[in-house]
Amino acid sequence: MNNGLLDRQLKRYLRNNPPLPPEAEELLKAVSHAYDHYEEDRLMLERTVELNSIELTQANKKLMTLFKDLEEKNNDLLGSIRYAKMIQEAILPPDTAFKKLVPDHFIFFKPRDLVSGDFYWLEEHDGKAMIAAVDCTGHGVPGAFMSIVGYNLLTTAVKQNQLTQPNLVLDQLNQGVNKTLRQNKEDMSIKDGMDIAFCTIDPIKMQLQYSGAYNPLYHFRDGQLMETKGDKFPIGISFKDNFNKFSNHTVDIQPGDMFYIFTDGFPDQFGGPKGKKFKYDQYKSMLKSMSSLPCSEQLPMLENTFNEWKGDLLQIDDVLVIGFKF
Repeated sequence: MNNGLLDRQLKRYLRNNPPLPPEAEELLKAVSHAYDHYEEDRLMLERTVELNSIELTQANKKLMTLFKDLEEKNNDLLGSIRYAKMIQEAILPPDTAFKKLVPDHFIFFKPRDLVSGDFYWLEEHDGKAMIAAVDCTGHGVPGAFMSIVGYNLLTTAVKQNQLTQPNLVLDQLNQGVNKTLRQNKEDMSIKDGMDIAFCTIDPIKMQLQYSGAYNPLYHFRDGQLMETKGDKFPIGISFKDNFNKFSNHTVDIQPGDMFYIFTDGFPDQFGGPKGKKFKYDQYKSMLKSMSSLPCSEQLPMLENTFNEWKGDLLQIDDVLVIGFKF
């Protein structure tokens, strides 16, 4: 009811009824005044709601546009990462190459993301087989970039420079990573590198040579573990005037010997009933318990143990374990 209608109704009432006392007239004036303010407030509220509705519609349109742009960029990014995954998978040695050089073997490779900072490498030269398990700085896209750098430098060291002795290969890899990334004492902003276990197998002499940056070599013979530790400095992070030199180790191979090289993803994984790390003591015990088995039986055991330990927790790092038996 508007104020004009209220006035007409009051006048009709007054014509047909006795005059109102002065107090009532004052009351009616007050009511009329309040009604005027009510109408103003109501109109203002309706206008505000209308404006808010328009602004909300415009805001929603902007949000939808931003969401669409973000979705397109995200799809482009995922497409690029999937393409990077294809490139990374293409450079990894096929299983047929491993079977040719080390018939009884397994590779447990479980990247944390679509692409990985861990990678495995295989090459044959001068009748010798060379195998490496490499852990690059980080994981995901940055780690994948480093893995391609490392893969190319390892191949160059063997194919072009004819190197087969593990420590000499790592020395050249170390220099190559520093040169490629231009890491020096003056610029400490880039600290990218790799941990690695590198083996050269001579099937004629029945010898295995090993060199490592942090990552060790596990050798089981008759159920006993013989661990050869890597040097305690990485590939590529060196700001000294002279590069550290890697040490070389030689093992005589006997039938039944089982060897493992790996990155730190498995023992560092959180899980179990208390959500703690798997750790190296448990890792060694696990490998010891399966070391006498054929590699084809060891792989599913590794996969099951890792998945059961991790449970519903997130995988924290890339995982790589390579085993080979003679």
